[in-house]
Amino acid sequence: MDAVIQELNGTEGENTQHRSATLLNKAEYRNLCAAEPSIPIFSNAWWLDAVAGPDGWDVALAKVNGRIVGAMPFCMTRRHGMKVIQQPPLTPVLGPWIRGDQGTPTTRLSNQQKIMQSLIEQLPWFDHFSQAWNKDLSNWLPFYWNGFSQSTEYTYVIPGLDDLDGVWSRFDPTRRKHCRTAVERHNLRVRDDLPLDAFLALHRMTIESRGVAQAFTDDCLRRLDAACVEHKRRKLHIVVDEAGRHCAATYTVWDNNCAYALLKGSDPDMHHTQAPSVCQWEAIKFSATVAPKYDFLGNMNPSIEPYVRSFGTEQTPVFTITKTPSRLLRLRRGLLSALAGGHQERLIHRKPAR
Repeated sequence: MDAVIQELNGTEGENTQHRSATLLNKAEYRNLCAAEPSIPIFSNAWWLDAVAGPDGWDVALAKVNGRIVGAMPFCMTRRHGMKVIQQPPLTPVLGPWIRGDQGTPTTRLSNQQKIMQSLIEQLPWFDHFSQAWNKDLSNWLPFYWNGFSQSTEYTYVIPGLDDLDGVWSRFDPTRRKHCRTAVERHNLRVRDDLPLDAFLALHRMTIESRGVAQAFTDDCLRRLDAACVEHKRRKLHIVVDEAGRHCAATYTVWDNNCAYALLKGSDPDMHHTQAPSVCQWEAIKFSATVAPKYDFLGNMNPSIEPYVRSFGTEQTPVFTITKTPSRLLRLRRGLLSALAGGHQERLIHRKPAR
């Protein structure tokens, strides 16, 4: 396949001609996103503009006879002088997009591999690369041939949203009971007209209760929220009690293929009301009106995974593709891994306290 490859750089010191080619590529990609419904929401140009800034992302394009057949958006940052390609904030997955084509499985696979090779060759030089791919991407072989590595994580998906009765029947019985308890015993109701600040307050409660830092700034979420509202791609559900107290919330986004549980939040003092369960069920029911399936976007945390699994989800692999050409970074990662291993060894052999 004769793919037209245009080397993308997007770094300091680009000459004017190269920058013009980069801007042309991004303009073509914006037009592609506007016309192609199969591009995932997280890979859309408007999403990347919101989370990374219009100049904070780039894209490689593969073409055949002037027609775009593959695209790979990416975000590059600098860390301690190192060039790092990684996920932007609030963007759980990226990865290549490849136009679906007809033909035999052998032909389709061959075309995929040629397109991916074209995209790989366009990536600018980097010290470290890490991208979590959309769950629908399962062929990373060309990346393996080019020295990349893969690790597998899991997300949890509810298919068949066109049959909500079937979805409900696959819930764990305890989860169904919790949803009923929230409404019948605690008189909770779900609102979808509350402002983003109400969601942010509940999200902060959640991360503070877990002792972790928020992975994005409030301003970043506000920009993304404005973009999602403009494109009619988000829904906020917030559970309130009879006194008007906010108990739990979900932030759902979607594309034509899937709805996603992008963010959640809850008041730990209200968990006895089962507010998170009924909020999640309302988000799933709404998602059935806009998409064929619902993706929880994880979670592999052993304290959270059973909760996600209890909604009758299907475990689905997600690939994270990495490469670290920098010898300095490889050495640092090796040292950190060794130190972490030594720490675990000490914990294993430590005598229990009397």
